[in-house]
Amino acid sequence: MTELGPSTVLAVFAIFCRIGGCLMLMAGFSSPRVPVQVRLFISFAVALALSPLLLDSVRPAVENASPASLLYVIGTETFTGSLIGLLGRIFFLALQFMVMAMTSYVGFSALPGVPVDDNEAMPTLVSLVTMSATVLFFVADLHWEVLSVLVGSYATWPVGSAFSVQGGLIQIADRMQETFLLALRMSAPFLVFGIIFNLAIGLINKLTPQIPVYFVSLPFATMGGLILLYFTIGDFLTIYITSLGDWLRAQ
Repeated sequence: MTELGPSTVLAVFAIFCRIGGCLMLMAGFSSPRVPVQVRLFISFAVALALSPLLLDSVRPAVENASPASLLYVIGTETFTGSLIGLLGRIFFLALQFMVMAMTSYVGFSALPGVPVDDNEAMPTLVSLVTMSATVLFFVADLHWEVLSVLVGSYATWPVGSAFSVQGGLIQIADRMQETFLLALRMSAPFLVFGIIFNLAIGLINKLTPQIPVYFVSLPFATMGGLILLYFTIGDFLTIYITSLGDWLRAQ
C-alpha cells in the first residue's frame, strides 16, 4: 500500500501535468463540445488511475526537490504531454485541411455546416468527415492506445529530464510531412476528379463564351463529388484510422 505523503501528492500532480497536457490537445478529448470541467475531471481521473503504475518512476524526481526544481518538473511535464497530444492532433488537422481542399474541388465549399470539432463553421462535408473520424477514434479503442503511449512515454522521456525543443520541432515536422502525404493520398480521387472536371469545363467555356457554362456545370460537379464520396468514404476513413492506430501502437 502506498503511503499518502507530500512526495506521493507531488508525484500524482506531475503525472496529471503530462496527462492533462496531452488530453488538452489530443483530438476527441479537446473538442470544444466537451466542457472544460469535464476535460479537467477526465485528466484527473486518468492520472489517478495510472498513478499506481507510474509512482515509482516519478517519485524520485519530486521527492526532496526544491521549489525551483518542482516548477521545472511541472513545466517539462506539461510540455512533454502537450507534444504527445499535438503529434496526435496533427492527424486530424491534416485530415481537416485536405477535406477542405476536396470541398473546393467538387463544389461543396458553399454549403455551410455546423461547427463540430472547432469553433468556426466548416462546410458540411468537412463536418461529416471530421465527426466520423472522431467517432471512429473512440469506436476503434484508440483512446486506450493514447493512454498506453502516455505510460510508455515515461521510459522515453523520464520525469525531470530536459525538454528538447529542437527534438520536439523535428518530431512535429516529420509528423506533419507524413500526415499530409497520407491525407493527400486519401483525397487524391477527389482532387483528380476536380482537376479533370474543371479543365473540361474551362475548355467548353472557351468554345462557347456566350453560355455561362460554369454555373450550369456546378450541380454536375456536386453530383460527381457525391457519387465519388459514396464509393470511397469507407476506404477513406479505414486508411485514416488504420494509419493513426499504427502510429499510436508504434510509440
